[in-house]
Amino acid sequence: MTRDQAGIQDVQDPDKPEKGPGKEAGDPANRRPAKSRHILLRIDSWIDSTVWNAGFRAAEIWEDTTIFFRRFRVRGWKRMVFELAGEGLTLGAVGAVLMLVLAQPAFEATKEDWRNRGDFAVTFTDRYGNVIGHRGVIHQNSVPIDELPDSLIKSVLATEDRRFFDHFGIDAIGLFRAMVTNAQAGEVVQGGSTLTQQLAKNLFLSNERSIDRKITEAFLALWLEANLSKKEILSTYLDRAYMGGGTFGAAAAAQFYFGKNITDVNLAESAMLAGLFKAPAKYAPHVNLPAARARANEVLTNLVQSGLMTEGQVIAARRNPATVVDRNEVESPDFFLDWAFDEVQRLSPRFHQHSLIVRTTIDMGIQQAAEDSVETSLREYGEAYHAKQGAMVMIENGGAVRAMVGGRDYGESQFNRATKALRQPGSSFKVYTYALAMESGMTPQTTIVDAPISWGNWSPHNYANRYVGRITLETAIAQSINTVPVRLAKEKLGIQPIRAMAKNLGVETPIRDDVTIPIGTSEVTVLDQATAYATFPAGGYQSRRHGITQILDYEGDVLYDFDRDEPAPKRVLSEQADTYMNQMLSRVPYVGTARKAALDNGILTAGKTGTTQAYRDAWFVGFTGNYTCAVWFGNDDYTSTNNMTGGSLPAMTFKRAMDYAHQGVTLRPIPGVENPLPSEKDVAKTAAAKPQDGPPQLIRPRMLSVQSTNILKKLGEKLKAAAPLTPQKVASAE
Repeated sequence: MTRDQAGIQDVQDPDKPEKGPGKEAGDPANRRPAKSRHILLRIDSWIDSTVWNAGFRAAEIWEDTTIFFRRFRVRGWKRMVFELAGEGLTLGAVGAVLMLVLAQPAFEATKEDWRNRGDFAVTFTDRYGNVIGHRGVIHQNSVPIDELPDSLIKSVLATEDRRFFDHFGIDAIGLFRAMVTNAQAGEVVQGGSTLTQQLAKNLFLSNERSIDRKITEAFLALWLEANLSKKEILSTYLDRAYMGGGTFGAAAAAQFYFGKNITDVNLAESAMLAGLFKAPAKYAPHVNLPAARARANEVLTNLVQSGLMTEGQVIAARRNPATVVDRNEVESPDFFLDWAFDEVQRLSPRFHQHSLIVRTTIDMGIQQAAEDSVETSLREYGEAYHAKQGAMVMIENGGAVRAMVGGRDYGESQFNRATKALRQPGSSFKVYTYALAMESGMTPQTTIVDAPISWGNWSPHNYANRYVGRITLETAIAQSINTVPVRLAKEKLGIQPIRAMAKNLGVETPIRDDVTIPIGTSEVTVLDQATAYATFPAGGYQSRRHGITQILDYEGDVLYDFDRDEPAPKRVLSEQADTYMNQMLSRVPYVGTARKAALDNGILTAGKTGTTQAYRDAWFVGFTGNYTCAVWFGNDDYTSTNNMTGGSLPAMTFKRAMDYAHQGVTLRPIPGVENPLPSEKDVAKTAAAKPQDGPPQLIRPRMLSVQSTNILKKLGEKLKAAAPLTPQKVASAE
């Protein structure tokens, strides 16, 4: 046997031991058991065959599937149809998922017991016991939809939603018609919202004009149509809509304006009521009877155009328009009443009665001054600053809410910007960081570096990018330095303790867990800020904000009493920390950013301004020893103002309202601040400037310029001298 033959035999003989360098034939380490090698070969063979068979089988299945579907293959115009159908199914699936996401806010809104508001019938009085308004619907006295006058139902449908009984909550035809009409007119002259959509907005949403709100409104309208009958939707709409004059629902409006039951109104009165749904404040007949009659005439025209009535049927109503009961115009604090009504429902588990008399904390004199202050500021400076809305809350030290302004016009928008609008507070939020610093052992004289700082990827800047180096805390808060509270939070305090401090002082809105919150990026409400700041003049104790002092039934039994049923205030800030905060905040209106907020007659004022990024929000929150007041200005759509800061319009509005509130009251000191009361020199100066005979009188601050006052006086004299208008003259003018 040759060497080559022997080598071949060695390779082919599995039982022959291997030879290698350093290994002798027959070495045990050089041997591999034949059985183990057989198993490995079989496993390898099985894996190879299985993978190959699986791939082969998959190819067969794919080929069979392809052959099967070839019989469905279409060509020409049919292929285009199937392609479009396939794309439609794909887009439809994506759209369904998107709609489910967009519908989530509507699902959340319907979780609440939205019907519960109608279970209460509440009469509200002010702090002195005078009736100021009503809320709720008394169902046992409500008129069923079938018993309402036919003229009222037709007037409402002809004006608000002619296709109400034909659509499913969203009227595509009506929307298209409104778009065409508006395009032809070049402006918005006709709305496309259905009556169901309007009800959804009234029940669940605000008047904010945004795409998100309209999408949510559409889903809520569909939900209402699915869960309520058409009669129930119409009945609820007529019961819940705001009708002006502090009234809700057509039945209450009929009593208020005409002094009669809703079942007894005639066609002219029905047309006037139907005309109120669009703009109740503008067309309220007790405020502007000519405008209300003109609007009612439009409703009569709608009845004819919709085919629900003929011209002959409405001519009598045109010639004899409705007259209203002569009432002394009493302004109702509607934003406050809405909030107080929510408070009644929150307290309702403590008692079982739902027909209630509620004594509130509102002071109508201060309320009127607050409303006038906000409105006057917006009239005089709103256009220049590009600001369209404002809100204010005033709390007497002790917790009683004395005034609340939730917007310019309740009739135009019932959204309460004082209690529901979440806006960034800007620098007015810094007090919580400084309060924590004082609680941690620092003092107003503690120094810290004002210099550029970065926290992760975030680098805050001071106004105008100016830095002064070492600075005391009292100077930093007075000048509203941004880097100082951020440095305090990063290096000494932390974010969580700042959030806890804000909550302890009275901020009920959840605060975001974000490194940017020391300079006020987490949204709060005006009521939150007023509540928290009221802790400082309270000596560091909870402000115990409340709008209700007593709740009684109609038999006079006291069901709830604030002083009796609520716990005593707890200390949330040490006396020393509170003193330091008052000392620092009392410098801001005199040497800081809020010099326009300092009250007259030497009344010591304290507070803090706030201005957010891009000038979207402007705040001033301040206090004296008597009252705490929070003021906000901005726009509902979050557009920027024209460089408006907290030290401008908010501070001026604060001063106007607070000057009035402090007339004729015993002035109280701010805890921890020296010389809090007017000096003898200030009192003598005031007395010399305004000599008075007898006791001092409350003098409301000037709301109009002398020139405007003279013009209005002349206009009033001309109106008195003018001949009275007759129905014939009005008809001819129209």
